[in-house]
Amino acid sequence: MDTTTLVGFLCTCLGGYFAIMNPIANTPVFISLTQGDDVATKKAVARNSLLFAFVLIAVLSFAGNFIFKLFGITQPALQITGGIIIFIIGYHMLQGSGSKVHTPNAEDIESSRKARLNVAISPLGIPLLAGPGTIAVAMGYAAGFELIHVILSLLAFGVICGITYLCFRGSEEIVEHLGQNGLNVITRLMGLFLAAIGTGMILSGLGADIHTFMGSPS
Repeated sequence: MDTTTLVGFLCTCLGGYFAIMNPIANTPVFISLTQGDDVATKKAVARNSLLFAFVLIAVLSFAGNFIFKLFGITQPALQITGGIIIFIIGYHMLQGSGSKVHTPNAEDIESSRKARLNVAISPLGIPLLAGPGTIAVAMGYAAGFELIHVILSLLAFGVICGITYLCFRGSEEIVEHLGQNGLNVITRLMGLFLAAIGTGMILSGLGADIHTFMGSPS
């Protein structure tokens, strides 16, 4: 197999995953979602969210089409659901408060920490890191190609996950430079950003559903 072609495919995967995940833009979101957590919890959330995202993308890369057909899940449905979740999170961030989606129970310290770790799965792991867009990109790279293409796609995704992890781990330094006022501004800006993304995902999903419905035979 042509090595140059494979290298070109790997570079394409790196560019695609970097654009869809955007580690730099996701770092302030991570800061907002883990605000008030201790260093150990933030480290665990960063690690678990990226591990979850990688495993999810790996499974879907190998078996995505089969799973979606088995459960009758469509890409528009994923976009609409992910968009609603992201919009709700963004709305609460715009109000200067944490989203109820990931607010922990304060009655018990241990249960509170476990509740905070839940943000590693949702909303950080999915839909922010491994959302409909990332899933679509991964399945697009894997569909119709040989095993080597799936492996290269996952290698590229792993590299981007590593870069994202480094950004998340450096979030403490970012907070120190920004200060509380700067963090509050970023929280609201990210809330607006997420709400807009969520709205776009919902509209895109609805548009795809309408297009499919209009194009289907009566």
